[in-house]
Amino acid sequence: MTLDPVHVDSIADLAAYLASRVDDTDHVDVASRIWENFLDPLYGPDGRAVLEPIGEQRLRAVDTEDVALASPPFETVHGLDSGTINPTTFKNGLVLDLAQAAMAAVPSDLDLHRHRSIVAATHVTDETAAIDEPWRKVDEGYCRWRVLQVPRVNRYAEGIVHALALYLAESSHALEHADEVADLLVLDGPLYPVELLNWRERDAELRALTEELKPRSIVENYIRLVESFVEREVPLCGFVKNPASKRIVGTLREGDAEFDVPWTDDAAFFTRLLERRESDGSSGSHGESTRGVEGRRTDELTFTNWFVSRGGVDATVAADGDAYGIERELDPKLYEKCFFAVYEPRTDVCYRVETPYAFARDAEIREAITRQILGDVAANRGPPEAVAKADELAKISAREKSSLRQKFAETLDTDEVKRYDDVRWGDVDQ
Repeated sequence: MTLDPVHVDSIADLAAYLASRVDDTDHVDVASRIWENFLDPLYGPDGRAVLEPIGEQRLRAVDTEDVALASPPFETVHGLDSGTINPTTFKNGLVLDLAQAAMAAVPSDLDLHRHRSIVAATHVTDETAAIDEPWRKVDEGYCRWRVLQVPRVNRYAEGIVHALALYLAESSHALEHADEVADLLVLDGPLYPVELLNWRERDAELRALTEELKPRSIVENYIRLVESFVEREVPLCGFVKNPASKRIVGTLREGDAEFDVPWTDDAAFFTRLLERRESDGSSGSHGESTRGVEGRRTDELTFTNWFVSRGGVDATVAADGDAYGIERELDPKLYEKCFFAVYEPRTDVCYRVETPYAFARDAEIREAITRQILGDVAANRGPPEAVAKADELAKISAREKSSLRQKFAETLDTDEVKRYDDVRWGDVDQ
């Protein structure tokens, strides 16, 4: 115990001090005002529509128990995820991350679950080293692995090996098993590789990487994945468990809105907008309500209509974007990212669901994806079952991460570069 009672009391006083000076009572009204007046469409500073509703703009609610028990619109659902050991630096100068991707099916398909795609992304400072390896198959063909040597950089080596290993494993595994998906594929995460797309908005060194073949080829995998599913008329979507987009709140701050935008990201805005609280016959943004967990209504999932998003990194795959310099085989508009937000009140979490416009433009497909996701979230109090199963298959435990790093160190005849936090905390499962 590091806090004495006097310290606890002081922290309580600190909280009371903040509460007396931070007033969020008007945030519901601000959220409603934004919703009603600024999103149909939302224009950027250059007059370009960066957000636009598909169909009628409206807030919706559905009984949690009813939607959980309803018959799902898709007979089978597949989920895809990848997990890594996290970037590791060795004393010989090698920086490495290893990722494995897996696809899960609901109902279960044990043969499919056995398949893995494993990628080791490496950064070396020795210009004479060439350690790229093509795909090699093991485990009677159920598993394949390869080594990817990433472009040399002066900074960001750990972040780069992590992103390229993760996205190459995921996208390659998705393409390899795309034909096994008959009804719906749900990616664990965004529809496109956001981190790679973000490099274009960063400093010169990361921007230069976007011209390199290897990052571009990984982004191309996602473009081809969309094309594959559009051509087969099988929907796919991304389920974002921790949405961090700031496109709406950032655009509003850059614009001429005559009020402060109090939220740090779009998820916080949608949470405030969709949260419903007990009041005198009303809830949410329609009246006075109580604060805290006790005042929250948990009987219904709340969600928005679908939107087309063309702001921030989504501009890259917009109809007027350059798609990372990759040639698109379909109408460019069909690749545009579309999304809706869903709020799970029992856990107080807001999720984001994404799909390309090729599917979102069709009202029946749009509604089917919505009902499928709502039913899964209601039944599981969180991510869809297919996503949870894929996450479990792809996850590398803390013990396994430590063992794999040690194996690399022994085989490379070197040691891992340790930091104090590694010694203090060790590996902790996330």
